[in-house]
Amino acid sequence: MRKIAATTLAVITPLAGAGAAPAAAQATPDRSQVVVIGHRGAAGHRPEHTQGGYELAVAMGADWIEPDLVPTKDHVLVVRHENEISGTTDVSLRPEFAGRRTTKVVDGRNVTGWFTEDFTLSELKTLRAVERLPAIRQRNTVYNGYYQVLTFQEVLDLAKRLSRQYGRQVGVFPETKHPTYFRSIGLPLEEPLIETVRRNGLDRPGGPVVVQSFEPSSLKRVAKDLRVPLWQALGTTGQPYDLAAAGDPTTYADMMKPEGLAKIAQYAQWIGPDKSSAIPLNPDGSWGTPTTLVSDAHKAGLKIGVYTFRNENQYLPLQLRRGQVATDHGDALAEYRAHLDLGVDAFVTDYPDAAVLARGERGKPHQQVQPQQFDNGLPEEGRQ
Repeated sequence: MRKIAATTLAVITPLAGAGAAPAAAQATPDRSQVVVIGHRGAAGHRPEHTQGGYELAVAMGADWIEPDLVPTKDHVLVVRHENEISGTTDVSLRPEFAGRRTTKVVDGRNVTGWFTEDFTLSELKTLRAVERLPAIRQRNTVYNGYYQVLTFQEVLDLAKRLSRQYGRQVGVFPETKHPTYFRSIGLPLEEPLIETVRRNGLDRPGGPVVVQSFEPSSLKRVAKDLRVPLWQALGTTGQPYDLAAAGDPTTYADMMKPEGLAKIAQYAQWIGPDKSSAIPLNPDGSWGTPTTLVSDAHKAGLKIGVYTFRNENQYLPLQLRRGQVATDHGDALAEYRAHLDLGVDAFVTDYPDAAVLARGERGKPHQQVQPQQFDNGLPEEGRQ
């Protein structure tokens, strides 16, 4: 087990001082309206994009569940973190599929492995899900080999069942993954997504579907044919791949400026930046000064949901890490509080239980802690 980099932890005081959670930029909003989104289910507790993960997320109080959408060879939308599935299924252990390992260029990057677009749905259904981050979430490996790959339709059916079970509407928050790439190989995502939403009677602004993408052109295609809310996801560096492919120099940083937000508001109702775009981190990993992104988004008429909240020390600001092990849990609730104080409208989280708890707090002060020492380097997480 790797440990966290050697440094001294500052004392946290309630919204004051260098070691504190950053102060709110505006008055505290009605926290009961903040949306808790189960990131790929309850990814801190179950392997991603599995029935068990989605069920647990809703049981913990998640308002929406998130399926990432990629296509099969026979053009069925299935739910995986990426179209390359060696890290999220047991495909590498299946000798019958050994010959399908290949290298492709996806969004300008060479990627080697097994790809959903090379499998029919019936073939994918023979595979089983595995934990994507086994070194970090070793307990989730207990469920390796248990769950099938789900289709988008199966997630919608599951959300309907869970809505009845819990007596509240469970939202579904699909993301179009690599839409420019898939359109280029004749397997576009938007058309089957639109058809599926319509077929299920979910094409309405107040309904339980919100579509997200990092690529503006994907959202604009959806906007032509659906009335559902749209969410422009925003990266921390670089630019959307569709803009790069079209020769448009606009970066994610440009999109988060007031003039960029105004353009997004012409086709979307939400933005979804990384949490570090709202509260940056200093070079030592400690909290920096909050940006104006939350208030700027609201001024543009947009709601803002931030990603991805996780309990493990390695994903938390320096001040909130607890103990010496990177994968142990730190003071995650304090991180939620700081973003609630800024006025965010949604959390995308691997731990819906923690987000729901933080949302329901009233006047909880930030915890006083003593300086601690951490010993080694942080493990790399890989792609979000």
